[in-house]
Amino acid sequence: MTPEALAWLERFRRHTATERRFSPHTVSNYARDLESLVSYCDRTGLARWAEVDAVHVRTFAARLHAAGLSARSIQRRLSAVRSFFDFLLREAQVRRAGGAARGTGEAQEEDIAALRSNPAHEVRAPKGARRLPETLDADQMARLLAVTEDSPMALRDRAIMELLYSSGLRLAEVCSLDTGHLDLKDRSVRVLGKGRKERVVPVGRVALEVLARWLTARQQWTSPDERALFVGRTGRRLGRRMIEKRVAYWARRQGLPQHVYPHLFRHSFASHLLESGAELRGVQELLGHADIATTQIYTHLDFQHLARIYDQAHPRARRKS
Repeated sequence: MTPEALAWLERFRRHTATERRFSPHTVSNYARDLESLVSYCDRTGLARWAEVDAVHVRTFAARLHAAGLSARSIQRRLSAVRSFFDFLLREAQVRRAGGAARGTGEAQEEDIAALRSNPAHEVRAPKGARRLPETLDADQMARLLAVTEDSPMALRDRAIMELLYSSGLRLAEVCSLDTGHLDLKDRSVRVLGKGRKERVVPVGRVALEVLARWLTARQQWTSPDERALFVGRTGRRLGRRMIEKRVAYWARRQGLPQHVYPHLFRHSFASHLLESGAELRGVQELLGHADIATTQIYTHLDFQHLARIYDQAHPRARRKS
């Protein structure tokens, strides 16, 4: 690709970070996904974005599939490509309407001048097997959260895990929490979710008790002007990787056989609510899902729970001994 063509990638990165307000994690994923498209274009001899057509994008997806990439990963890459070309089309229209005042040079404008449609819109990833989210059952979750140590680190880790399960938060949401986002009196936490959409989520009684104890212990590690709710020994905000490591540590420590990661708490939160009779729309609001179809996957988990009860209890379902 020409330097002018590559310059559009940086413009798109700024667009996703500032205008669309994607999380840093999503911005980074989109950048990596588009790097693979650039590699394909270089191997194919494509120098400008206007030269890329639907056949090229379909071949790009087919090569990813042949290389062993999962259908889910291919779909994510195609989503990044579609968003990128939508951005290019929009920018060309802005330039035609607004003139050269916002331009970045004639070479870059010519790079997308011939682009008339999004070449990725008609390309779909191969269908993969539908994977249901993993969950812990209520007994496993209780076992994991039964941390009896009262050191500052143990209190912090338990507070994180209790909050993940109590309120169904994403890992990125927990990392970005400040002390001012937590309202112990109102028993709620204010969360900035995907697309920088804010929601207020209830916090359970046990989680509130542990969080109150952590706020007291937290003073040993940090200065009064530090806003981060969860900090490390250095007094600075705890990152994603450290939280993942601490969750995995406690799962091993508490004797759980499976790999446990932060998002597993969110899956378990949604599944347990639906098993207890919560309405799907309410669970959608608690999770901060823009589309209820995203939440509906947990109804399949709930059906599995009901199916197990049926198989264990119904006279026509039980196997003869």
